[in-house]
Amino acid sequence: MSAVFVWIETFNGKAIPTSWEALGAGRLIADKLGVPLAALVFGEGAGAVAAEAGQYGANQALVCEDATLHGFRLEPYAALLTRLVTERQPRVVLAVGTARARELLAASAADTDSSLLTEVISLEVGGDGAISVVRPVYAGKILSEAVGSGPTQFLAVRGRAFKAPTPDAGAKAEIVAVPPALAEAEIATKIEGFEQEVGAVNLTDAAIIVSGGRAMANNPKEPPPGVADPAVWKAQDAFQHVLQPLADVLGAAVGASRAAVDAGYIPYAHQVGQTGKTVSPDLYIACGISGAIQHQAGMRTSKVIVAINKDPEAPIFKLARYGLVGDLFQIVPALTAELKKRLGK
Repeated sequence: MSAVFVWIETFNGKAIPTSWEALGAGRLIADKLGVPLAALVFGEGAGAVAAEAGQYGANQALVCEDATLHGFRLEPYAALLTRLVTERQPRVVLAVGTARARELLAASAADTDSSLLTEVISLEVGGDGAISVVRPVYAGKILSEAVGSGPTQFLAVRGRAFKAPTPDAGAKAEIVAVPPALAEAEIATKIEGFEQEVGAVNLTDAAIIVSGGRAMANNPKEPPPGVADPAVWKAQDAFQHVLQPLADVLGAAVGASRAAVDAGYIPYAHQVGQTGKTVSPDLYIACGISGAIQHQAGMRTSKVIVAINKDPEAPIFKLARYGLVGDLFQIVPALTAELKKRLGK
């Protein structure tokens, strides 16, 4: 069967939102090639997620709810994906490039001797059926066009690079149950449990991100209300009392540069950049971030970038669509107050 396979990543029986973006990218390829779009759903709650995939445009869903697939383990997932690829010979296997997806696609691509391209931000299907993709290289300084080889091409797309389809409540996918590839006794890895990190942020899924840099440590002339003792103002206070209110008004996540994280102003989970999270929000507001190439590597594909910095020569301004030269401790509270008025909050 020639088709486009899209792996729908799940956690606790529910699809992660960016998986629908992968389904949108898969639809673009399937329509050009004139082949079905098949969602691959493994593990707990796979049946319900498969039905949801039909609403997002999948023609078919290959489902396996075996207990060995409850919780992600590479061995049973890769063995099942490899078997499905070997048996059905899809034209493309696609997923959003999360840590799990990259691991899974790499393993199955190696098992099937197939090509794998990651960090895909756009794609095009030629008249001969060849799929060319664009992906950033050299820390995002260059966009490279590449074409995979072989009968099956594995693609990991960057989150928020493709639009998720509009769900149709009346649409349905053909559900096909498939057996697992490995029995529990054949799987070396065992899952003892999950421990959720309290207060963790999901920057990858955020549509708007407000980020702070090293300049958050500067003492403002007039600390905002809520600071207990202005004499001992800290950078942590700036994230809490300056950036967080702006993020709250916009419904945004709070990010940070590596310099801010290394200095202990904010936890690593918030770091954006080459050694942190790679993000592609609709709006990225960089406050007191100079814009070193390592930071640009993690956010340069943002659709709209706004930079706030006292240094008019800061590299971030070359990347930004809108730039505000001035003191972030004056600009950000004023911006927050104006947005509250305009948004009625």
